[in-house]
Amino acid sequence: MQQIKKVLVNVILVFLLFSFSNAALAQSSNIFKASNIKASMLKVSDWQFKHSNGKPENTWTNAAFYTGVVAAYETTKSKALLDSLMAIGERNNWLPGKRYDHADDIAITQTYIDLYRISNNERMLKASIDSIKKMMLVPGGEIKRHGITWWWCDALFMAPPTLAKLSKTFNDPSYLVLSDTLFMQCYRLLYNNEEKLFARDASYLIDANGNGKRESNGKKVFWSRGNGWVMAGLVRLLKEMPSDHPTREFYINLFKDMSARLLSLQQEDGLWRTSLLDPMAYAGGEGSGSAFNCYAMAWGVNNKILDKKIFLPAVKAAWTGLNTLLTSEGKVGWVQPIGADPKRNFNAESWESYGAGAFLLAASEIIQLKK
Repeated sequence: MQQIKKVLVNVILVFLLFSFSNAALAQSSNIFKASNIKASMLKVSDWQFKHSNGKPENTWTNAAFYTGVVAAYETTKSKALLDSLMAIGERNNWLPGKRYDHADDIAITQTYIDLYRISNNERMLKASIDSIKKMMLVPGGEIKRHGITWWWCDALFMAPPTLAKLSKTFNDPSYLVLSDTLFMQCYRLLYNNEEKLFARDASYLIDANGNGKRESNGKKVFWSRGNGWVMAGLVRLLKEMPSDHPTREFYINLFKDMSARLLSLQQEDGLWRTSLLDPMAYAGGEGSGSAFNCYAMAWGVNNKILDKKIFLPAVKAAWTGLNTLLTSEGKVGWVQPIGADPKRNFNAESWESYGAGAFLLAASEIIQLKK
């Protein structure tokens, strides 16, 4: 009798395991269906619009979300999303942030430009263009304090795509010349040619004697979301840049090098940890950095810049992992709060508007994979 019970238990366990595996496979397959991706985009957008972070609508945290909402609108053609974006611009009088030379404060202009391309209303861009023209002519506080304007790697998401969009929209190469100049200053300061990653800012650089901030395992500190900002920023820059632009090859090669390095740092659940070189010290995949990486690599595959055989499995694993962070209500969890370095201060309930934006950007490229 005992032996029979043991056999029955084993049969039940096998059945349950088989059922679970089939369910997992079905779920994995479902998240790649176009209709389900669109539904997720609408759900995430709706949840985030209903949950304010208490910050001004034109600040960088929300600006990153709106880039994703624009992508969701372009994917779903939802008039409600477009109306929401237009209302945001009107409520803010189409103003960027107050600091004319700070990349964070012109990030919102990316969305203003996208909306201008739809409505062709010059009022949408006047204040932003005035702010950027002033940056071209008047050295500001960022140079005085840091020596360069874009002194932290997050700036490479906030500002270069803005300038590239203006350049393309108005056929004015001066915006791209400015972007190239400031981008290269940041690149020369923060990019590590050995690791193929960006330090968040100069405080994370190791000096000639080997002194500087390190992780608990002795490795250099390379922040997942910081490098995710760069990856997503490169995509958004390249999408606007002319194919014959003199520096385009530089950006393509940088994108390829970073993609290959990040591929080697992806974890078994498809996600990236908060600190790229010390993943074991940071439990749980971080939502925003992982989503930005997923977005960038999926775009690279879709545009035949990254080898499909090598990167498509990683992209699918990343999207599968990201969907485990998404609640049924549409909240993207496991997003590290605002900060300047890897931290452990987040969990499944942690959300930020830029995490939702990153998820939406990723979704906009995942839905293109089969095409």
